This record gives sequence, structure tokens and C-alpha cells, in this order.
Amino acid sequence: MSRLIMCRKLKEELPGLDMPPFPGPKGEEIFNTISKNAWADWMAHQTTLINELRLNMMDTSARSYLAEQREKFFNGEEFDKAEGYVAPKQ
Repeated sequence: MSRLIMCRKLKEELPGLDMPPFPGPKGEEIFNTISKNAWADWMAHQTTLINELRLNMMDTSARSYLAEQREKFFNGEEFDKAEGYVAPKQ
């Protein structure tokens, strides 16, 4: 059985991540407060930002930008969206 956490983003008790997404305190915080569903939503949005904004992940400013957007995304604040992006119809 997966462990349940109170998801900070989705505001409900959901299965948590299997392991921290990266090392350190921020990874532990995400592990303890973000559900698998919310993390999957972030990963999809992050991929869209990287592709549509043509971010170079070797650039520290691009990584800092994504970290800032990730916090806004999980905290329910206004976060950047790729301008002109239209999601494919399902």
C-alpha cells in the first residue's frame, strides 16, 4: 500500500511520491507534501515550459526560473504558462 499524504497543491489526501525527487531539504519537503498526481502535473508543465521557452538546462538561471515556477505551482500562486501553447485534444 502506498503512503498517503495531505497534498499541498491538490488539498486532499493522496498517494505520496515513492522517494524524494532530488536530494536535500527541498526534495524532502516535496516528498512529504506533494502527491504523485501533483508531481506528474508539475512534470508535464515543466516540460512545456522547457520546450516552449527553449530553456537551456545547463544555464543556472533557467534552473532557478523553474525552481521559482515550481514553488508558485505547488503553492497555488500565479505561475507562468507558455504563451500561445495549445494543449492537444484528448
